[in-house]
Amino acid sequence: MDYQALRSIPALFFSQAAKLGDQPFLWAKRDGAYRRTTWAETDAAVRRLSKGLRELGIEPGDRVALVSENRPEWMIADLAIMSARAITVPAYTTNTESDHRHILADSEAKAVIVSGDQLLKQVLPAASKVPTCKIVIAMDEVEIHQVHEVSFYPWGEVLSRGAALPDDVEALEAEAKRGDVCCFIYTSGTGGTPKGVMLSHGNILCNCLGAYDLLKSYGLSHEIFISFLPLSHSYEHTAGEVLPISLGAEIYFAESVETLLSNLGEVRPTLMTAVPRLYETMYQRIQRQISKEKPFRQRLFALAERLGRKRFLEPGSLTLWERLLDVVCDRLVRTKVRARFGGRLKAMVSGGAALNPDIGLFFTALGLRIMQGYGQTEASPVICANRPQKNKMHTVGPPLTGVEVRIAEDGEILVRGELVMQGYWKQPEATARAIQDGWLHTGDIGELDEDGYLTITDRKKDIVVLSGGDNISPARVESFLTLQPEIAQAMVVGDKRPHLVALLVPDPDWLHEWARGSGKPRDLASLSEDEDLRNALSKVVERVNGGLSNLEKLRRFMISPERFTVENEMLTPTMKIRRHVIRGSFGEALDALYGPAKH
Repeated sequence: MDYQALRSIPALFFSQAAKLGDQPFLWAKRDGAYRRTTWAETDAAVRRLSKGLRELGIEPGDRVALVSENRPEWMIADLAIMSARAITVPAYTTNTESDHRHILADSEAKAVIVSGDQLLKQVLPAASKVPTCKIVIAMDEVEIHQVHEVSFYPWGEVLSRGAALPDDVEALEAEAKRGDVCCFIYTSGTGGTPKGVMLSHGNILCNCLGAYDLLKSYGLSHEIFISFLPLSHSYEHTAGEVLPISLGAEIYFAESVETLLSNLGEVRPTLMTAVPRLYETMYQRIQRQISKEKPFRQRLFALAERLGRKRFLEPGSLTLWERLLDVVCDRLVRTKVRARFGGRLKAMVSGGAALNPDIGLFFTALGLRIMQGYGQTEASPVICANRPQKNKMHTVGPPLTGVEVRIAEDGEILVRGELVMQGYWKQPEATARAIQDGWLHTGDIGELDEDGYLTITDRKKDIVVLSGGDNISPARVESFLTLQPEIAQAMVVGDKRPHLVALLVPDPDWLHEWARGSGKPRDLASLSEDEDLRNALSKVVERVNGGLSNLEKLRRFMISPERFTVENEMLTPTMKIRRHVIRGSFGEALDALYGPAKH
């Protein structure tokens, strides 16, 4: 695939569909079983929907919002919008009505495509309040009372309208240019109001070239992807949609994050991308399961992990006896672990946030190759990634093909290349701050080693500066906390304070067992002030403090009465904590931790 010669994402898709025809492309669960949609069927649906949208009045450059769970229709809609030379505006399914209203109004969307009844309840009231939004299209059959502010169309009707028109889709698409904006990806809002990041066909295709060069050493052939991160996020949009299209791969849609493990067994993917939180959850599940096994099995598991770590960290260092034991461990332990992930994964790629190196080493030691990458929406999104031939787990790897990275005098990571966004929609000042002399200012702090591998130390704006002037990375301390089996989530604060304090969310499974053994209620809200629970978690904090510098040590903590979730807006849809939201809810209580110590 000559990524640099490609004009647009639809041109890529139509080319692949012409070659692959009746081969399976998209898979989704219906009636308890995975059903396929071929490349030819997808191609026909894209053409019909593209023509139908234009028949409804969508013109080149118009924005069309897309609100749906991951499913075949999502990709059909995205490709159809782009084929009409319009601009896709994906939105998270977890958005509130006000979130939708902001995105529809800010993007000046002319239409919105939504999946079904549940999401329509949030989207339709928002659309009716946005003057530019005149069209609402529903993928599923829905019950709707027509509102005069918008015109409502069923998915099937739009396809039928398109089917009746001459097929001029590729002729129109041929006018597209590589630098044309194809989507607005709204940032997840970890630090405030989301901004519309304008990405071009070239931005995303450049990223796909880098990903292809990264993965080709695995022997790319017939690849199977499983899609479960939101397609509305730049990471999944590029790595879970456009990249698989370029590889001629099959894409299976997971039913949900909750069913991911069972779906992995059904799908048996060859490549998988996920955020660190998912790997952390899987790590904790495996650890809990092993803790319940008989002592012999626990020792065997520990041996497999120890030998795997040694083999990775010190290549060629295993003795003859250790190599024999390693073969036994592979058959009795690692094969079973790999089977839980489908049994044929070539690689698991972690992105979206920092991955604790111990988590990466854990999975690698157990026979699951995991590579950490780094990026952001403004870079389409992947900037760096570790290489299979040289995986430095504590780094995010070297830049992808076609990407330049340098470190500014203040430690900020700067990025240059075709992958850099076209700018923020309607925010020229913010764009000018972000892109200076062609370099994207990421807002992240890092350093490059002698091999050109990048290490991220923190977000520039999230660095805690203690009252004594010392700079502390809260993310580093949080990663040590959430590595503990007793702690699911944590947020560390301490800016302009003499020391650090933390807000902790206990692991729900651990808390359940602890409460049952203590004769306590199992409700987090009622336990958040429980002294016995505080004492139990104090021991965990002491354990973590033992591996931290004096400046990083936690002096106090409080227990959150609720988990950080997407629903309460304390997490982004990609599982990053929203510090400003959490501070808004618990700021006074956290400040109170700096009061007089109890004696």
